[in-house]
Amino acid sequence: MTGDEAPGLVVCAALRLEARAVRRGLVRAPALVVGYRARHAARLPGCRAVAVVGFGGALDDGLAPGDVVVADEIRGGGKPVPCPGARTLAAALAGDGLRAHVGPLVTADRIVRGAERRMWAADGSRVVDMESARVAAALPDGVPVAALRVVVDGPGHPLLRPGTVTRGLAARRVLARTGPALERWAAALA
Repeated sequence: MTGDEAPGLVVCAALRLEARAVRRGLVRAPALVVGYRARHAARLPGCRAVAVVGFGGALDDGLAPGDVVVADEIRGGGKPVPCPGARTLAAALAGDGLRAHVGPLVTADRIVRGAERRMWAADGSRVVDMESARVAAALPDGVPVAALRVVVDGPGHPLLRPGTVTRGLAARRVLARTGPALERWAAALA
């Protein structure tokens, strides 16, 4: 790569814990921390594709802790952002032995519970996070984005309960296995 060539894929996560986990499976792509609610998203380097990864909250009962949701659309904060190759990425994750699902992701300002969770689920959203829409909004036009969330909590598994630690550790192990599929997704876009 010459000095003026943009890297292919940049993977970003809100938390260092998430970035360290996904970094284990990456060969070429860097894994960067954008901070809680993506407060450092504007600092992302130029690149040809971005993947936003981490933990998320399920919005429907069909998802279980440890499932991976690949967004086909990112909602929240304005016009929905399409995610090219979502089904291809989900198939690659499934081929790597992960339970992968495809559907809309919504970015919220805070942890959602109860009625708010049901409201987002009613519009068809499958998973919620607090970063993906903000990262997508910070990207230059034409840079493809993927959003991938490993479910930690959901309608039947509230976030603020003792089982969250166990579910979080399991989700971290799943997230660590997503890197190869992410790099294959980015290569397929080229």
